[in-house]
Amino acid sequence: MKAYIFPGQGAQFPGMGKELYEQHEAIRQLFEQANTLLGFRLSDIMFNGTEEDLKQTKVTQPAIFLHSVAVAKTAADFKPDMVAGHSLGEFSALVAAGAMSFEDGLMLVSQRAQAMQRACEINPSTMAAVLGLDDDKVEEICAQITDEIVVAANYNCPGQLVISGSFKGVELAGEALKAAGAKRVLPLQVGGAFHSPLMEPARAELAAAIEKTHIVTPVCPVYQNVDAKPYTDPAQIKANLIAQLTAPVRWTQSVQNMIADGATEFVECGPGKVLQGLVKKINKDAAVASL
Repeated sequence: MKAYIFPGQGAQFPGMGKELYEQHEAIRQLFEQANTLLGFRLSDIMFNGTEEDLKQTKVTQPAIFLHSVAVAKTAADFKPDMVAGHSLGEFSALVAAGAMSFEDGLMLVSQRAQAMQRACEINPSTMAAVLGLDDDKVEEICAQITDEIVVAANYNCPGQLVISGSFKGVELAGEALKAAGAKRVLPLQVGGAFHSPLMEPARAELAAAIEKTHIVTPVCPVYQNVDAKPYTDPAQIKANLIAQLTAPVRWTQSVQNMIADGATEFVECGPGKVLQGLVKKINKDAAVASL
């Protein structure tokens, strides 16, 4: 069985999507539609912008979403048995699986990016990658820090878990994690504490937009971040999308569950190959590829 997987924030790079744009008329139309909907030339920034340009809040998430959906649309036989996306990638996965329209997905992603930026301004915060420590130990140490907010945010693969919280909370957790045996605790260059309680203002803001979005039964199960389980019910998909901003990304568990449910090949749709690397670390026998 084939699982299609969609990357999240951080996968962007200068020039992304230019080759697709030049080679496929349908993709050119898709990019131009995105430019019109967003009210600015996203494609020009993707093709000719710098890394700093691509890090702009209004650019990063729509750019990755657009590229990922475009890649899926170029597949000759896109017939997924299951799909999943890492954080932002969940929106790309839902569009590719037919659960929502491209237009609705793009506008939600744009609103999501702006809501997250506002939440970051309300609660300045950060994230850090913890390498070489069991998930249980990371969770235990975060729970012991009670005066600050710090939580496990991204379960990327065994031995790689991202924590998220206030600057002081992440600092205190980092010191305790290194003392407990973590190989490294790497501060991440991010705008705030994504997938933590500090994103509550963004969750509340985005909830209304998600509730108004027309979501239908996808062509295959969507393994959602909040609990790594497969969903096809539109109401439950909406609820999980709303919860996603303040809940951890359970990517390790999602891949494990997809394999348990019969996935034998994981095909990454979008810029980069980060998810393929994570899948191999989760299960070295899994076959990986990119479109």
